[in-house]
Amino acid sequence: MRMVRRFPPLLLAGAVALALPAVLSAQDAPVAAPGAATEVPPLPEKAEPAELIEFAKKVLSQPMPQGPRDTMMKLFQKRAALALEAAERALPAVKPADAVFEDAARMKMQALMMLAQLGDRTAPPRLGEFAATLVDSPSKTLAREARRMTILTDMQGLFTAGDATKAGPIVDRIVALVEEDPTDGDTANLAMQTATVLERFPGGGDVSRSIYRRLAPVLEGSDDERTKALGAMFAGTLRRLDLPGNEMEISGTNMDGTPFDQKQLAGKVVLVDFWATWCGPCIAEIPNVREQYEKYHDKGFEVVGISLDEDRGALESFITDQKIPWIILHEQSVAERGGHPLAAKYGITGIPTVILVGRDGKVVSMDVRGEKLGAQLDKLFKDAK
Repeated sequence: MRMVRRFPPLLLAGAVALALPAVLSAQDAPVAAPGAATEVPPLPEKAEPAELIEFAKKVLSQPMPQGPRDTMMKLFQKRAALALEAAERALPAVKPADAVFEDAARMKMQALMMLAQLGDRTAPPRLGEFAATLVDSPSKTLAREARRMTILTDMQGLFTAGDATKAGPIVDRIVALVEEDPTDGDTANLAMQTATVLERFPGGGDVSRSIYRRLAPVLEGSDDERTKALGAMFAGTLRRLDLPGNEMEISGTNMDGTPFDQKQLAGKVVLVDFWATWCGPCIAEIPNVREQYEKYHDKGFEVVGISLDEDRGALESFITDQKIPWIILHEQSVAERGGHPLAAKYGITGIPTVILVGRDGKVVSMDVRGEKLGAQLDKLFKDAK
């Protein structure tokens, strides 16, 4: 699945920038630079805490050398280990109220996160334990970052154990943190990440819904435009999750510029496909959809593709070249504002997203990719002549 917006496949993966916005992350470092250092220098034996942290920051910001991926990962690991050593040497020598303490604490969390991403299984529990010591920090900013980090590590622990049904108390902590400051984009994004992962995790659907349901009105009521938009996305996602068994609104503009009229779908089985020409999995699914369309179209099966393409020309060329026979809806707003109104209405976060609607206009299934589409249609048309 291609993501419409940035979204990590695992909660801990890719979360450095989210949890530690004030610390240089390895993602900021230039990559594949010819002649870059291939070794990590040792920390100076005699150095003040601030000097240790600055030394480690410089090492982390060095360009990565060109070379095999394994070599790059080992160097990345060495840099993370050096950052961790610098932080652990600096922290005992400073007080929590000192500015350098904040830098050192963030660096330790960052280093442990990096090591966790590189497969160090001891890093996540160490990260959670250390973050827990910071939740009452005199620095409100550091305390919030630490609370986010404990949420990340605790939630990851549930996922690792394969049991999302016990996520309720952690969700309560996320909601409380957002409610304290709805304009805090990092915490709001954490809530979104958590809800999205839960949505796709076995047994996590109801917990995911609770996050969207509780936080949508909080975020939508914010004066911050980005936060308000995220709240609208939460409301849309909840609307999508509640579709099974309910009617779905399908609206938009046909490729010839005329308004689409949902009445033309009355009495038909309809596959609603959110897709784009730049989405590999979407394109890979087209032969399967075409096969089912040719098999059942004359019996009352219709496909409505909701294109999220920004490049109208590329979309038109693709439809012509591939001889797409079904309905395609596209809006100028996709190019102008980066989104399709219907995708926003239903909180579409990744494509392809396919939704099967029955003859009565109510959603039958939201899991009909691949062979599942044919199986569903065989059932729905089993009595068709």
